[in-house]
Amino acid sequence: MNQIARKIIFKGRVQGVGFRYTTHRAASRYDLTGYVKNCSDGSVEALFQGTEPNIQACLGDVKEAFGGYLREIDSTDQPVNSRYYDFRITY
Repeated sequence: MNQIARKIIFKGRVQGVGFRYTTHRAASRYDLTGYVKNCSDGSVEALFQGTEPNIQACLGDVKEAFGGYLREIDSTDQPVNSRYYDFRITY
């Protein structure tokens, strides 16, 4: 299957609730590469790289875990970047 990359901005109460850790665990479970990080505006940004089904499954897990905290999710396709070989929490 083709690899894709998608940048997601999660808005709502997503900082200070274990969001990055949970997202990291889910991304690792679905063999995704990229990162998750807090943004200065209170949102969380993630770059997921992998197959479409795995990205969708990961997003489903995140939404299930934090549905009550999420106010908005913005998604944009990105070019795949080979510098990401694992999934990391960045600062």
